[in-house]
Amino acid sequence: MRKYNRYLIDEIGNTYERKNQFLLDIAVLQHEMDTASKEEKKALEKQVQALKKNKKDHPYYKAYKAYQEEKNLFWKKLKEESRSFEKNLDKELSPSLKRYKVKEFEAEKKEGFFKNYLNLNYEATYYHEEAKLERKYYPELIFTYIEKEKKLADAKEQRQKLSAEEEAQAKVRFNEYKQEEKQELKSSIASLKKKRKDKLISDKALKIGKKELKFRYNKALTLKRLESPKKANRELIRTLRHEMKERPKQLKKTLNADIADKRRKIPIEVEKTKPVIAYSTFFLPGMGQLLNKQFVKAGLFLVASFFIYFAAIPYALGYGNYQGDGIAGLITLAEGAPRVYTSMMFLIEGILAIFLILIAGALYWISLRDIKAVEEKAIVGIRPKNWFETLENIKHEGFPYMVSFPALFVIIFIVVVPVITTLMLSFTNMNPQNQSKFSWIGIDNYRLLVMGQGLAGSVFWQILGWTLIWTLVATTFAILIGFVLALITNHERIVGKKIFRTIYLLPWAVPAFITILFFSIMFSPNGALTDIISNIFGERIIVKHSTNLTRLTLIGLQGWLGSAYVFLLTTGVLQAIPSDLYEAAEIDGATIWQKTRRITIPIVLFQTAPLLITQYTFNFNNFSIIYLFHGGGPFNPSRYGNLAGGTDILVSYIYKLTMVNQYQAISAAIILFVSLGVMFFAYLGFRNSKAFKEERL
Repeated sequence: MRKYNRYLIDEIGNTYERKNQFLLDIAVLQHEMDTASKEEKKALEKQVQALKKNKKDHPYYKAYKAYQEEKNLFWKKLKEESRSFEKNLDKELSPSLKRYKVKEFEAEKKEGFFKNYLNLNYEATYYHEEAKLERKYYPELIFTYIEKEKKLADAKEQRQKLSAEEEAQAKVRFNEYKQEEKQELKSSIASLKKKRKDKLISDKALKIGKKELKFRYNKALTLKRLESPKKANRELIRTLRHEMKERPKQLKKTLNADIADKRRKIPIEVEKTKPVIAYSTFFLPGMGQLLNKQFVKAGLFLVASFFIYFAAIPYALGYGNYQGDGIAGLITLAEGAPRVYTSMMFLIEGILAIFLILIAGALYWISLRDIKAVEEKAIVGIRPKNWFETLENIKHEGFPYMVSFPALFVIIFIVVVPVITTLMLSFTNMNPQNQSKFSWIGIDNYRLLVMGQGLAGSVFWQILGWTLIWTLVATTFAILIGFVLALITNHERIVGKKIFRTIYLLPWAVPAFITILFFSIMFSPNGALTDIISNIFGERIIVKHSTNLTRLTLIGLQGWLGSAYVFLLTTGVLQAIPSDLYEAAEIDGATIWQKTRRITIPIVLFQTAPLLITQYTFNFNNFSIIYLFHGGGPFNPSRYGNLAGGTDILVSYIYKLTMVNQYQAISAAIILFVSLGVMFFAYLGFRNSKAFKEERL
């Protein structure tokens, strides 16, 4: 058994002598063993065992037992006396006022009883201090409530005595006052306008002056309205009702805060030296909190227990599934199940079951951690928090977790579950022949891709190569166009900057799919651009019939579409660069190219590098331009088979494999392969950018 500490500590760190003389005697003997010889240690151990054996005969426990009996009788008697006291109160008192008077009565009784046991244990000390605080605040609560109730009754009585004549006179006075104030407002505004006409003040000063005059006018009318007896009485009643509602709340919150402060400074004594409740109640979250007398927290964790035993575990075992068989369904994948059952549902429900079990495990761990922390603190003397303290702690320290939980829930079930489903699907043989029922095949799909085998794998590396070329060239081209255009329009000698900036932003302002479809029609065999190109070169040139020409056209089109965003980013950064840098460079004899290379480009890249990297990842998966322009064509069955076209990138290839040809499993393998690659290269790009290495320019 662990040793008892001779001293207790509170939450703040102050030390206290034990009042439990039995535990103090054991603690003293146990600490004497540290410096005792072998024979003395045996003798001390015997004394400790004798103390524990004769615990009931120890003087302290006899006194403590008598205290417990007296305390139980006191609580029982206090309950009866409180009922009797409440019955004798004036029946016309409001329920809140009755409750406050009963609390004051109970506090007085508690203070008198526990005052006799202050030297016996810290429990009596705590109850005594709590009662003292209640006796301090409840009289003030009662006085406040009675005072406000009286004023409210007087105000209601006054409302009955109001005459229509007085109200009519007040209305006349208000209308006269309103006309005077309106005339004064018009005069003041006219004066301001004259000053603006004479150019004594600016437009901004005129605008602010008008607002201030109107504010004063409205404020004056509001105050004047209160001279109406009816409105003044209505506002008084509303104010008194608000005070009767809020003032007691403030006082009770202050009382709870003071009680919490006492709890932090008054230790607790327990006999246990190990957190036995935490481990014994591990499989029933909420029970440990209940035994620690944290009742509200216990209720919350009992809800978690209901979730674990009536939702998570049954679902994992297959109860309540739509078609699946819980976690077991991940193994069988509907093998031997009725024909209407699908392997996909078994897979998804199995994954959901795993996540529900993981959530259940997290709830077990959170509950264990909470109970263990409370017990370990109680062992050294720190009193468990009441609900007020717990709630305040949640508001301050737990706020980030409360805000993050909904996002975590969404991430798990909207993002992580589909990702895991895709990952697991890549290890199956879901294809046109195995749509309803499929099975596990291990890493065969990945082997086909790496080795370039099979219908899908044979063209994978060709499409990957074009995807990389497309991403690097099209994105770099768009960045280069946007950067150059921003440099040109930002030059001080350029006239009509607003017009040029508007034109350069049009590709971003107009929906991309409209632009893509427009150029797709223009480059069709009978399109206008096809005719123009043919006339220029003297022969019929159809861009969409040539893989290389289509690829070049797509790169040029994406350069135009993507340049607007880069232009906007770069323009913002260029306008923020201090002119002093360029002036200093000119003094040093720098050329335009040197200023651009040494000042402009580093600053622009520092500010925009993370966003430019996202442009590469975006174009890597830019499905819309590939699909809308020519559907991934032109098609060359001898080279790409019937699964892809000459301009298909991986994302459009995945679409065709999945939605058109029903090769879901190998598509999932490609998705994972591509996702890992994109994440890796994006990480390298972010890590090597100065914006992530340095805090300042």
